[in-house]
Amino acid sequence: MKKIIPLFVLLALSSGIHASEGMELQQADIDLTDNASLQRGAKHFVTYCLGCHSIKHIRYLRIALDIGLDEKKMLKDIAPEGASIYDQMHTAMNAHDAERWFGIQPPDLSLIARSRSRDWIYSYLKGFYSDKTKQFGVNNTVFEAVSMPNPFWQLQGEQQPLYKTVDRQQVIDKLIIKQPGLLSGKEFDLLVNDLVNFLVYVGEPVQLERVHMGKYVLFYILMFLVLAYMLKKEYWQDVHSFQKRE
Repeated sequence: MKKIIPLFVLLALSSGIHASEGMELQQADIDLTDNASLQRGAKHFVTYCLGCHSIKHIRYLRIALDIGLDEKKMLKDIAPEGASIYDQMHTAMNAHDAERWFGIQPPDLSLIARSRSRDWIYSYLKGFYSDKTKQFGVNNTVFEAVSMPNPFWQLQGEQQPLYKTVDRQQVIDKLIIKQPGLLSGKEFDLLVNDLVNFLVYVGEPVQLERVHMGKYVLFYILMFLVLAYMLKKEYWQDVHSFQKRE
């Protein structure tokens, strides 16, 4: 079974979220019907995120059923060692240690994709760059003065910013790889996209069912409107006929 790598990963711990001027959010390629992507994303989350962040509103059993995994395979390939198929996705870090080490408990990420947006998370995870003035030696193009290290620094490599002048101010134009990581650019993009895909699924596991059912609901409403309109015409036809006789 996979063991959790206790990395302090993912997202903002304070409410002050600002994108650097000149840096637009990158678009994530989300496909909730791609079970292979969701399976990879779940594995990445357990490997790189679950050491600090929980997803407490979903159980491993529900994930296995939704993304087409056998229960045994779920426990063997994705869930952390010792987990039960009925367990929620709780972090291995307790609140006391989190506050002692980082000053605050890392947030639960059950609804992060709905509160921040898929593109924000995708850009955030790809937006770390070297900044020796910060506590962990990195900053972020989406979350300025981020208070956490880059969880994927070995995979992505070290990035440095290139600046441009906008309204007489220096702003980040783009990031370039200063020192390559273990993955190529395309491989790293795929890893991050799979992880974001999984977080979008977790934010609303019934999304595909809702969309599918919504088509039938809209069809029912349309048919009801047609019947209501025909009934209205029939009633008013009788009213007009009665008025004419008078």
